[in-house]
Amino acid sequence: MPERASGIMPPGRSRFQGLPVDLKPERRTIILKLHRRETVTDSSLSGEAAVTPMMDRRRVVIVGGGFGGLAAARALARAPVDVLLLDRKNHHTFQPLLYQVATAALSPADIASPIRHILYRQKNCRVALASVTGVDVTRKVVQLEGGEIPYDWLILAAGATHSYFGREDWSTLAPGLKSVEDATTIRTRLLLAFEDAEYEVGEEARRAALTFAVVGGGPTGVELAGAIKEIAASSIPADFRNIDTKTARVLLLQGGDRLLPAFDPSLGDRARRDLESLGVEVRLGARVTGVADGGVTVGDEFVPARNILWAAGVQANPLGKSLGVPLDRSGRVSVAPDLTVPGAPAVYVIGDMAASNGAKGGMPVPGVAPAAIQMGRHAARLIAAEARGTPAAAADRAFAYRDKGSLATIGRWRAVAQIGGLKFAGPFAWLLWAVVHVASLVNFRNRFAVLMNWFWQLITASRGARLITGDPRLPCAVPGERPAPSGSLPSGDARPDQERLR
Repeated sequence: MPERASGIMPPGRSRFQGLPVDLKPERRTIILKLHRRETVTDSSLSGEAAVTPMMDRRRVVIVGGGFGGLAAARALARAPVDVLLLDRKNHHTFQPLLYQVATAALSPADIASPIRHILYRQKNCRVALASVTGVDVTRKVVQLEGGEIPYDWLILAAGATHSYFGREDWSTLAPGLKSVEDATTIRTRLLLAFEDAEYEVGEEARRAALTFAVVGGGPTGVELAGAIKEIAASSIPADFRNIDTKTARVLLLQGGDRLLPAFDPSLGDRARRDLESLGVEVRLGARVTGVADGGVTVGDEFVPARNILWAAGVQANPLGKSLGVPLDRSGRVSVAPDLTVPGAPAVYVIGDMAASNGAKGGMPVPGVAPAAIQMGRHAARLIAAEARGTPAAAADRAFAYRDKGSLATIGRWRAVAQIGGLKFAGPFAWLLWAVVHVASLVNFRNRFAVLMNWFWQLITASRGARLITGDPRLPCAVPGERPAPSGSLPSGDARPDQERLR
């Protein structure tokens, strides 16, 4: 019997071979049990429970609990395989609504759910919190920070991260939006900008504090820019005494010649007009050549802005590099028509990690949630058929993406939608966007929470998740001193060089 199936170590080999010597004993126990296909229970972490052997079935390892990974795991519920889903986070995040967390419209728990809870009814699936570092396709093992896990089939669905086009030093100055942590970081920066401006002495400094530059004119950039302007104009003006938040300046910098390049040009133009009606400054053909602590450089022009948000590009998870196969410019794996890795038919790559030409007319599959879901189900279908001993015919193996349309929102009652040859804009598109996104949330609690929050926002224009978390280290005026009125020097005991606290 193969070693990975039986869990028996060959003579002379240590049970802990391949595991770091400084790894915590309880973590070693978990990894060894996963390697031997044994059940890992909560009580086993402390060594109190007996180990119950799993059925000796073939194993599917899924890396990533995003849209594609979850879709694959669910589609394997009735397959004669054991499923192990690995993710370094314990929760699934509904990424299309991350911008609403970043702009204080929703709380993180409204759009995220524990992966274990999502899959708890699926008896052939287990979840492990683990950081995957690589894949050895020759030995058919997934490499972790604390060891390795064997697989019979592997589905890589680890998603993507931000791309700064070779300027990674910009990442601390211009955060992107891919995770709950990114969203709460942006929310903190956004709210701190208004708090900082409230106690700025100089008019120029106050103006810079209230300037927001969003880089990238895709759906994320458009949604962020519109939401920030709505906050400043509708949600918080009454909360501040020394500033008029309505004067906040929001710039949307797009390197291309139109917004929303994946949409019909007419919808990109409509999005631009809607943003401009909200007060957003849209600059097309504006390629950002520099990001500094205090502004961005567009061509030869320096634009003062203390708040810079990045929505200009994505890079596939670097895990693909360990496969030893060709990658495209974005780090995506060039997969075969059936989504497998060339030379490794037991490895599937899906979602943002895959470069597939499975769209209509041989076009590239877009990096959107519906595509990842369809890829996950396709990979699961092929694996299930092979596990049952009835592999799919060659003609049925190729992945074909079905485009269900594209949606983007600009603000309340403002959105654009493209479904096949149909194009919509305005309130109807906004309602369609809202229905589709609520229906796509993974559980009833999330749907109910989002609906209630949106309903309250519609009737009050309030955003209830305006929480500044972490250590803000906000510069603020010395208690008892007042900032000078706009355009004048401080009066009374306040000094022109008024002390700032950190």
